[in-house]
Amino acid sequence: MGKQVELLSPAGSLEKLKIAIDFGADAVYGGVSHFSLRIRSGKEFSMEDFAEGIEYAHARGKKVYVTINGFPFNSQIALLKKHIVAMGALNPDAFIVATPGVLKLCHELVPGMALHLSTQANVMNVLDAQIYHDMGATRIITAREISLKDLVAIKTEIPSLELEVFVHGSMCFAYSGRCLISTLQSGRVPNRGSCANDCRFEYEMYAANPETGTLFRLEEDEGVGTYIMNAKDLNLASHMKEILDAGVVDSVKVEGRTKTAYYAATTAKAYRMAINDYYDGEFNEDKYQYELQSLQNRGYTDAYLVSRPFERNDTQSLDFSMQLGTHQVSGIVNPDGTHFLCKFKTEPNDEMEVVFPLGSDVGIVDNEIGTTYEKDGRFYMKLKQIKTEKGKLYEAIHSGNTNEIILPTSFPAFTFFRVPSSLDMGTNPR
Repeated sequence: MGKQVELLSPAGSLEKLKIAIDFGADAVYGGVSHFSLRIRSGKEFSMEDFAEGIEYAHARGKKVYVTINGFPFNSQIALLKKHIVAMGALNPDAFIVATPGVLKLCHELVPGMALHLSTQANVMNVLDAQIYHDMGATRIITAREISLKDLVAIKTEIPSLELEVFVHGSMCFAYSGRCLISTLQSGRVPNRGSCANDCRFEYEMYAANPETGTLFRLEEDEGVGTYIMNAKDLNLASHMKEILDAGVVDSVKVEGRTKTAYYAATTAKAYRMAINDYYDGEFNEDKYQYELQSLQNRGYTDAYLVSRPFERNDTQSLDFSMQLGTHQVSGIVNPDGTHFLCKFKTEPNDEMEVVFPLGSDVGIVDNEIGTTYEKDGRFYMKLKQIKTEKGKLYEAIHSGNTNEIILPTSFPAFTFFRVPSSLDMGTNPR
């Protein structure tokens, strides 16, 4: 068997970096400072944290790619140079950059560093891919609007060029981030990493008569909605076999550095299962979608990789901005695996599904603290008592309580507990 495809996950913080790796990612991407296109996640990392993340990944045979994919102004070039040198000194596995100038600068300042071209460069064809490859890009993160057929064409023409594609996460209303709506309305520049997500807002529609100055509010049909620019989230888990069958994709990427730790874990686990099952000849899309449907989302679409844009009319969520997934996170296990923090109201005998990394060895127990058991191929836990390390007992515990609760057995670090989100607080199945 040849080289397997890489699973690349978002790392919006040190905790999320570790979680993504533990739950199955081969590599993660993230950044420090405003030169990364996610300023909010960039602030989650200090240089020390990022260095620790790289060490954590490398100790497990995983990779870390640094995002330096913002669009710098002239006044920032001197600071950008210092940042490139500083990030190179941490020994990451590649830089992700978006412009020819920054690509050239990275070559000069950190010779030998692998350079990946950001999706912000909007590469859609062989001509552009060849130009950037000639300039030293070892990998192209292709535009989200590209087709699988065009990926095949690029790889056939330039076999030495690695190709990376997005398979999951938020979709931009504009052309891979080339948007000015946020700049216009709030002064936050999308291609500087500070998009305010104005496309996710609900808008009222008006008709104006410039001759009379009359303004009419347009009434929408019930159920149509006015989230007129709100793109559904990408979900290509069911198409992973098609994508990998093509034999031209080197890395599949999950968007979402600013999303939750549970998102980092669940997407890594779902796509890890899909990739492993593909190579084992046991592909089962229902298994992956069960995990992905548990996440909050804007509705899912398979977008444009397997269908051309003009063939689609279902890629927008017009009547809502965000919806709950099938499950609600009720707890997360601490790094030593012995306690958990509550994320949702929990009472004794509530049934919680356990979400841990693939291959984890968790025992079946029944003791004074609680029980663990398997049902319908899934792993569950019930607490007989909610007890803190100091011995305090609770009749129920709520989200926001910072007391760590004793577990009936040890779990892998950052294991999650979840309950069906359709259930009201305190009415979990007993």
